[in-house]
Amino acid sequence: MEAQVHITGYAGTEVETRGNGTVAAFRLACTPRIKIEVVCFRTLAQHVDQSVRKGDPVLVVGRLRTNVWEKDGQTHEKLVLEADMVGHDLNRGTSAFRRPPRLAATEPREAGDPPEDETETAGLSAEERAAQAA
Repeated sequence: MEAQVHITGYAGTEVETRGNGTVAAFRLACTPRIKIEVVCFRTLAQHVDQSVRKGDPVLVVGRLRTNVWEKDGQTHEKLVLEADMVGHDLNRGTSAFRRPPRLAATEPREAGDPPEDETETAGLSAEERAAQAA
């Protein structure tokens, strides 16, 4: 079992993507002196890249890790937060959620077909289903 941490703060840098968009990272400013690098992977990385901008108030849930590497004969350490969830802190502003479109459609559409309207996509209302059943 691993402990998860919940940290709120502001995005201190713009989101940087690596690995063809499968990894996203940004600095999270928790206090004036403490800044933690947040790393996101796969789908979360793509969504963070599209949603988070420098200065945005965010809430990050994840696991704290220490990255250790050696450079020029010296050992360096950096605290990294591997994010499981990232969202805007709604105590400090508003946000609009947008779900990404589905990848596979149920029926393939031909090039000349007009796009469906929202009522066709949503299906029948409860009243219409009751009228059909009667």
